Amino acid sequence: MQLLQSPAPGRHVAVFAGDTMEFTLTLGAAAKGRGWLRTNLCNAAIARDEVIRENLGRSKRLGRDWRDIPLQAGDDGRTFRLVMPLFEPGHFEAKCFFLPEGGDVPLWPEGPNTAVNVHPAGYCGANIIYNAFVRQFGPNKEKETPVAGVRQETLDALDDAGWSVIPCSGTFRDLARELDHIVGRLGCRIIQLLPIHPTPTVYGRMGRFGSPYAALDFLDADPALAEFDERATPIEQFIELVDAIHARGALLFLDVAVNHTGWAARIHTEHPEWLKRGPDGTIKSPGAWGVVWEDLTELDHARRELREYVAAMLLAWCRRGVDGFRCDAGYMLPVEAWEYIIACVRQEFPDAVFLLEGLGGKIEATTGLMNLCNMNWAYSELFQNFSREQVEAEVEHSLAVSSAEGLMVHFAETHDNERLAARSKRFAAMRTALSALFSNAGAFAFANGVEWFASEKLDVHEARALNWNAAENQVARIARLSSILRCHPAFFHGARLRLIRQGSGNAVALL
Repeated sequence: MQLLQSPAPGRHVAVFAGDTMEFTLTLGAAAKGRGWLRTNLCNAAIARDEVIRENLGRSKRLGRDWRDIPLQAGDDGRTFRLVMPLFEPGHFEAKCFFLPEGGDVPLWPEGPNTAVNVHPAGYCGANIIYNAFVRQFGPNKEKETPVAGVRQETLDALDDAGWSVIPCSGTFRDLARELDHIVGRLGCRIIQLLPIHPTPTVYGRMGRFGSPYAALDFLDADPALAEFDERATPIEQFIELVDAIHARGALLFLDVAVNHTGWAARIHTEHPEWLKRGPDGTIKSPGAWGVVWEDLTELDHARRELREYVAAMLLAWCRRGVDGFRCDAGYMLPVEAWEYIIACVRQEFPDAVFLLEGLGGKIEATTGLMNLCNMNWAYSELFQNFSREQVEAEVEHSLAVSSAEGLMVHFAETHDNERLAARSKRFAAMRTALSALFSNAGAFAFANGVEWFASEKLDVHEARALNWNAAENQVARIARLSSILRCHPAFFHGARLRLIRQGSGNAVALL
């Protein structure tokens, strides 16, 4: 007997908590019996517990989260339906079957399970992200190009003599003073910080300041990002920033690069066995696009105890008020590691968001992590696509992934590419609008300084100028784009978007 299921077996569907999903089973001919749905929907806590217990070596997964739910029979004797409420985030699967009357062998539609990826309800739209590098909110913020305050020849002489010269940095409180501009004026709902952990100052430092991705202690905040205050530690000043963001109705995401550390990190002392080494004992450095990141040391996430450390560390930041995480080079960790880490965090903070930075990895790795591990979002590559063919292909891919796994976020700029305004202000305005207006559920992001047409590349080893308060800017334009993303139904969850491919030229259109 032929059986048809909707949604089709093997289909992946991305939805939000609070949505409902209708499952329908249709028989080829009327028959006596009952229709059922076998699923683990609405059993996220049990599913996460099984993942955690397996990682800790306590037991194998037993499928305790799965159960059979009866479908309601239609009057025609061949159609069965069920509307399922989707009230919690997680990765779930489901499949209908028919059990003939008096029989004990179920009949199944052909194909694998339907995958249902449920995301937190609060992120169904208006996901406008301001990517802030705290260090840049210091003395050079308002300059068009950086001014060190001393002659370059003097710095070069001190460098050659073995001195470490590190200028003043922007602080959490400096950034907090600009929140009315970022949240109130620009309309951003999420502040995403580059890593805030202590960075190398002498040993293994690269560049003038050192990279924030070369973390020395994942649980601490860099004192350079705090004002000296006898009443407030650097961590407490970070929490002040979190509170100020939340008070404005916005959210804070923290960039955490758990694949690697800086040289002489705390982990090197406490757990040297977690480092990846070559046959001769040389500590390995990670890399991408054929470039080795020599100021970083790679961690071995095949070790269960390292996964437990990362999960505990992320939980600590959640308890400090962090709402989500950018997972730098997340594709470099095995699926089992992320599955465990996310399960641990979601047991206590079910609405925590995980944004996968999968640039440099395979597309299959990105979609696999979003599906199986229930990572919520991932970077699109629109920011590095320029021809009509490239833009159309990336937009089409992003729409497909956003409807199946989770949102693909369009960044106008990242720290990996040149500033748009370095080419021209008109080009920067056009590309910013493109990223916003081609977004899925308003998932649009830009780096600090985009609104001021900053032209100095966002170098993670330095503290480039932001051109802050420049007379010629696109502040009002971005504020208008944010308003459109918040209010227009084309940017709400469930809107159907498609490319219009007609004519020649280098123009693109989305309907």
